[in-house]
Amino acid sequence: MTKARVALLTTKPQTVLNDYQHLAELAGMREALQPGTTTMLKDNISWHWPFPSANTTPWQLEGAILALRNAGYEDLSCVQNRTVVTNAFKGTDLNGYYPICEAHNVPVLFNFQPADMQWISYKPKGEMLALHQVFGDELRIPDYFIGKNVVHLPTIKCHIYTTTTGAMKNAFGGLLYEKRFNTHTWIHETLVDLLTIQKEIHTGIFAFMDGTSAGNGAGPRIMKPEQKNVILASADQVAIDAVAAKLMGFDPMAIKYIRLAHEKGLGIGDPREIEIVGDVATSKQNWHFHVGKTFHSFLGWMAWYGPTRHLQKIIFHTDLAKLTYPVSEIYHDYYRWPFHERAVYQRWLYQSPWGKLFKEYGKKGSLESYQPVVPEKTRVTP
Repeated sequence: MTKARVALLTTKPQTVLNDYQHLAELAGMREALQPGTTTMLKDNISWHWPFPSANTTPWQLEGAILALRNAGYEDLSCVQNRTVVTNAFKGTDLNGYYPICEAHNVPVLFNFQPADMQWISYKPKGEMLALHQVFGDELRIPDYFIGKNVVHLPTIKCHIYTTTTGAMKNAFGGLLYEKRFNTHTWIHETLVDLLTIQKEIHTGIFAFMDGTSAGNGAGPRIMKPEQKNVILASADQVAIDAVAAKLMGFDPMAIKYIRLAHEKGLGIGDPREIEIVGDVATSKQNWHFHVGKTFHSFLGWMAWYGPTRHLQKIIFHTDLAKLTYPVSEIYHDYYRWPFHERAVYQRWLYQSPWGKLFKEYGKKGSLESYQPVVPEKTRVTP
């Protein structure tokens, strides 16, 4: 039986960039990505504030760039998306991505800017489980994504809707436009559909997952970051999510999107069929993570799964949806960040070795002195 391969290494700030390059070799990155083709780096900004475990880390982005360049992939780009409550410009700036991309001559593109890419109609060849119900014949994807390699850069963390979130969900922001929140009732099926589409449009798919600080709790934003010192990589998006889920203490096959993707043959979700290379002993850990509950998760449950879900078409498919955006923004940016998560970030910044490394990136210009090429009003000091 052919097994999926997931590479896993323990790491530390002093060696993390080299470890990412070694990780790429262990996971077979060269075999997964087509040479001579543009390779998109799709990082993950779950929250524009630089909250540990919520977003792609600077060393993850730089490690991936170095690994790709050393393997001969010269034509790289870094692609960002926005949500109705996350500012892509602010997130790219505050998480330190601009100076890294500038230093390595990697252009930063935004999937919502017409100058960077256009949204075109797309009819999937494979069977869809949910997207046809939500979008009908109006499904659109960015034209730039077609015919390119993609490298996903998720972190290991919990999620209030999907239990865990990783490589498969990282396509959610890039491939679907702003009204993608309409898929939340069928979020597991949607992630499987997106992987089906990715396999149709991309010349290669790979993922680097960062668990140096992993997110325990009500992710993808409000979490307890726990230092775990692990990094993962794989060409199998299902398998890497399964290994991360197992590390967190969950049964991968009990998570619907992993099980569905496994059953559809889009990847391997059963840990018994996954080969771990690298630090095999570390892969047997159980972190005993759990998905927490917050006011936001309660409102989400009511909207997408609870007794008021039948009101979705009235609320989310009309202009009334705009009234819901400020609720999330006020809760996260004006309550949770200043009164709770900013203190967690500050403790991590000064006490964790990974926070101290983040500060070192800041000294090079990512947070403290770098001036982004975006409107000044989008820049906010954390």
